Amino acid sequence: MVDVSNEFGIASSIDHQFDFEGANKVRSRATRGRILLAMAAFSLCFVLMFARLIMLGFDSPALAEKGSLQGSIVTARPDLVDRNGEILATDIKTASIYAEPNRIIDVEEALDAITGVFPDLDSASLRRRLSNRKLGFTWIKREVTPKQQQAIHEKGIPGLGYKTENKRFYPAGPTASHILGIVNVDNVGIAGMEKYIDEAGLSKADGGLTGHPLEPDPVQLSIDLRVQHALRDELFKSMTKFKAIAAAGIVFDVKDGEVLGMVSLPDFDPNNPVNVNEPDRLNRMAAGVYEMGSVFKTVTMAMALDSGAVHLNDNFDARQPIRVRGMTISDFHGKKRILSVPEIFVYSSNIGSAKMALKIGKENHKAFLKKAHLLERVRTELPETAAPVYPSDKRWSDLSTMTISFGHGLQVTPLQFAASAASLVNGGYYVKPTFLKMSDEGRAKIDHNDRIVSKETSAEVRYLMRLNAVEGSGKRSRVDGFLVGGKTGTAEKVVDGKYDSHKLRNSFLAAFPIDNPRYIVLVMLDEPKGLKETYGYATAGVNAAPTAGAVIRRVGSILGVKPRFGQKGVPTVEASF
Repeated sequence: MVDVSNEFGIASSIDHQFDFEGANKVRSRATRGRILLAMAAFSLCFVLMFARLIMLGFDSPALAEKGSLQGSIVTARPDLVDRNGEILATDIKTASIYAEPNRIIDVEEALDAITGVFPDLDSASLRRRLSNRKLGFTWIKREVTPKQQQAIHEKGIPGLGYKTENKRFYPAGPTASHILGIVNVDNVGIAGMEKYIDEAGLSKADGGLTGHPLEPDPVQLSIDLRVQHALRDELFKSMTKFKAIAAAGIVFDVKDGEVLGMVSLPDFDPNNPVNVNEPDRLNRMAAGVYEMGSVFKTVTMAMALDSGAVHLNDNFDARQPIRVRGMTISDFHGKKRILSVPEIFVYSSNIGSAKMALKIGKENHKAFLKKAHLLERVRTELPETAAPVYPSDKRWSDLSTMTISFGHGLQVTPLQFAASAASLVNGGYYVKPTFLKMSDEGRAKIDHNDRIVSKETSAEVRYLMRLNAVEGSGKRSRVDGFLVGGKTGTAEKVVDGKYDSHKLRNSFLAAFPIDNPRYIVLVMLDEPKGLKETYGYATAGVNAAPTAGAVIRRVGSILGVKPRFGQKGVPTVEASF
C-alpha cells in the first residue's frame, strides 16, 4: 500500500511539475505581446510627431507670409552713393515681430506680452487679430529695435516670432533728403531717387525663400556730399540769420548738367520721416514753382542781345514809369534817366527790361522762352518736378511780356531756371539736369546743337553778370580768388491776390569762374527780414547775394576751381570768348 501510495505520490508530483512549466509558457507569451504593443504605440507616436513636424514646416511663417499681402520676398535695394563713393543710403538688417493666431494658446497672455513691449499698439484691434484662429499670419510691429526683439523673445509665447527684414538707413540724415527721398515700411521707394531706382528696375529681390541673396550694384549719384553739406549749412545759417521761413539752393555743372548739390529747407530726416508730408517740407527746388523776380532779367537780356535787335551800346528811356491797363511798372530806386543796356542790368531796371522785351515782341518772346525750356516741365530722375505756370496764348498780352521780362507773370521751378541759366553762360547750349554721375560716354552724347543763344551772346551775358557783381547789386557775392558773376532777384509774393511788398522771395544767380564758367550757384530765401546791419533792407543784395558768395567760398576748391588772386576787375566781352 505504501509503495503504491508512494508511487501515486510520486506520480502526482510529476503531474504538478508539468502544470508549472505550462504556466510559464503562457506568461512568456503575454509579456512578448505587451512589449510588441508598447513598441507599436511608441512607433505610432514617432510617426505622428514626424508628420506634425512636416506640417509645421509647410506652415512656416515664410510660407504663411507668402500668401499674405506683405509677400515673402524682401526687397534688397542698391546702395546710393555720391560721386566719390560715399554711402548716402544703404540697407541694414532689422527685425519685425509677427504672430500666428492659430498657434496662440492664450490670447490674453499673448496680448499682455505684446502690449508690455509695445504700449502704443491698439489693444482692441490686436485682440481681434490674435483671436482669429483662421488667421495664419499677421504683423505685430515692423522694424523693431534689438531690445524690443529680445523682450518679445524672452516672453516665450507660442505663436509669436520675428522675421529679419531690410531697412533703409541714411548715414547723413537730412543732408540730402529731398534728393534721396524715402522708402515705405516694405522697403519700396516712394519719393526721390529711391522711387527712381525702383521705376528704373535697379532694385532687385534678395532671393526670398531661396536663401540666395542678390546684391544690386550701387547707384552713383552726381552730388558731392561735401558740396551738399556746405550748401545746406550756408543756407541754414542765412535762413536763421535773416529769419526766413524757408531757403533753397543748387550747385549745377554748366558743362554737363550734373547737380553737385541741391537743398530745400526745412527738410526732413529720411530715417524718421514723421514730418515729410508737412507743407513746408516741399522740395522747393524741383516741386515748387515761383516768380523768380529780377534774376529773370538775365534771360530777358540774353534774348534781346541774341535777337540782334538790341546791342550793348543801345539806350532805353527809363525816366518815366510805364502805365498800362491800370498797372504801373516802375523801378526800385530808379535813376529816372536814359539807361544803357549794361546799366539796365546793373541797376535792375524794370522799365528798361520791359521796353527791351516789347522791342522783341510777344511772339518772339514766347518762342525764346520755349527754346530755353522755360515753358515745359523739365524731366529729371526725380519724380517730383512741377510744370511751369504762364498765361495761355489767348491771355498772353504785351503786358504779360513786360512783366515776365522782369520775373513776374511766369512761374518756374528753380531747378528749371538754373538749367536754362547755365546755357546763357556756358557758350549757349542747353544741358539737361541730371542727378546721376555722368560717364565720359554720356558727356560725349550731350547735344551742343540744342543752342539757346550764340557764343557771342553768352560772352556778353557773362560780361554783364561780372559787371553786376563788381558795380551793381551783386557786390556782396564777391569772393577773393574766384571771379564771380551774378544777378539779384527780389520778388514780391502774392498774398490774397495782391503783391505784398513786405513779403519777399529773394534769389541770387551766380556763375564762376565767370570768364570760363564751370558752375552755377542759385540760392533763394523766402521772406527774409531786414537787420540792423542791412539798415532794415531785406532785398536780395543784402542777403541772397552774400549767401551765394559764402557757398562759393566753401565749395570752389572742393570742386577743383583754382583760386586766382589779383583779378578783381571786369573782363572785357572779348576776353570771355
